[in-house]
Amino acid sequence: MDLGVLRKLVLNEQAEVTRPVIITWDNGKSRMVGDFRALNTCTIHDRYPIPRIYETLTQFSQAKFITAMYALKVFHQNVLTENAKKLLKIIVYCGIYEYLRIPCGIKNAPSHYQRIMNTIFPEELSEGWLIIYIDYIVIFSETWESHLTRLEKVLQKIVQVNMKISLKKCHFAYSELKELGNFVSGLSLGIVKNKLAEVLLKPIPQIKKNSIISRIFWLLQTEYEGPCKNCQILV
Repeated sequence: MDLGVLRKLVLNEQAEVTRPVIITWDNGKSRMVGDFRALNTCTIHDRYPIPRIYETLTQFSQAKFITAMYALKVFHQNVLTENAKKLLKIIVYCGIYEYLRIPCGIKNAPSHYQRIMNTIFPEELSEGWLIIYIDYIVIFSETWESHLTRLEKVLQKIVQVNMKISLKKCHFAYSELKELGNFVSGLSLGIVKNKLAEVLLKPIPQIKKNSIISRIFWLLQTEYEGPCKNCQILV
């Protein structure tokens, strides 16, 4: 509430609500989100294109300097319309709360933010030295001088639109990075070993059509079909 993300409803306000879900991330931190699955099934899909991870990372070819930045609490930087607020409420033991900014778990949130980011940096994207994957911003260059120029240009626009960046996740002018589950540099691109090990150590599941396991397997396949030789044939 202090950050302007939620507003507590007063007693005489009526609302259709959803129960919150607690998600724990691999860094030990947790995040509360609403269970918006019912709402998502009724939402028209915004099919604005989001880049494919592997195809995006292949653009690092010949890069000597790589800078990666992440937008801080990306969806919370966007204010909701009044109509949207009516649909986005959660209930907890101490009352009912209404989202004032886009929460996690909304079907079209990634597509919406990808569109916003592409609108902010159209020239940089067309010149081919900037990559944007939702909240992930990457600048890559072959020379130190050009990298500083490009970094300054991007930072100026970030300040102009009042975008918040997570400094803990920023990496400036590296020759190689671990990003989006992949190890990337100007010379190579591969899967991060611990990510691959997590999959290999799991027992082979009995996959049924449309099961949760089959959907998880499909997500893994789409993420790693680039570096995996003959992935489509194997699947």
